[in-house]
Amino acid sequence: MINLFKGFALAISMLTTVPMFKIHVFYKGINGYAVMFYPLVGFILGAVLWGLHSLLNPYVASTHLAVIIFALWVLLTGALHLDGFSDTVDGLYVQKERALEVMKDSHVGGMGMIMSVTFLILKASSLAALEAFYLLPLVLMLSRLNAVLAIFFYPYISQNGMGALAKEEFTKTQMLVALFYSFLAVLLYNKLLLLVSALLVLFVIKLFFIKRYGVFSGDIYGFLIEVTELVLLNVLIFGLLA
Repeated sequence: MINLFKGFALAISMLTTVPMFKIHVFYKGINGYAVMFYPLVGFILGAVLWGLHSLLNPYVASTHLAVIIFALWVLLTGALHLDGFSDTVDGLYVQKERALEVMKDSHVGGMGMIMSVTFLILKASSLAALEAFYLLPLVLMLSRLNAVLAIFFYPYISQNGMGALAKEEFTKTQMLVALFYSFLAVLLYNKLLLLVSALLVLFVIKLFFIKRYGVFSGDIYGFLIEVTELVLLNVLIFGLLA
């Protein structure tokens, strides 16, 4: 039970900027539980954003409110996944033999910066066009579920670091628990096709990066989460699940 709580606290610490859960020590035995809670943390983040939108909606113009929610989204996640997105993009603009080395560089390259700004504009615009804010918990949950599935099923770049610990300790039972509560939430919202859309994104990204590198990395997990979020927002905007 203690490891379960510590795993949840670590998941909050890894995926958000909430100060009360700042636990960065990857104790043996809690890293798998942390991964198990990733989709739940996404659901909670989405619920917070939806709650704030509902609270402010009567008082703030819709477009401005969407920008506020977008800014809070970035602040609450600490732009963690966006950093992975920019590093992954930088790796796409060099020869694949050098790509993983470039992705490890702490400096953001020109193309990574340009594409990240473009991506942020698209995401902010998507929020401004979104009407179904009540589905944000699902969007954030399913994007992190994709990362959970990638951690479990696909090879990781290194034998060291948090990513390696997470993959080593993440058990089949923990993966099934994450799948169960995520699937239950999808059923409660009656949005099974949103889950299918998320899995299609995972499949396409897996095909590309496994072919290019043969492995996933922490940066690619972040890229996967960000791209899944954007795709799901636009699936909802275009009414593909109506």
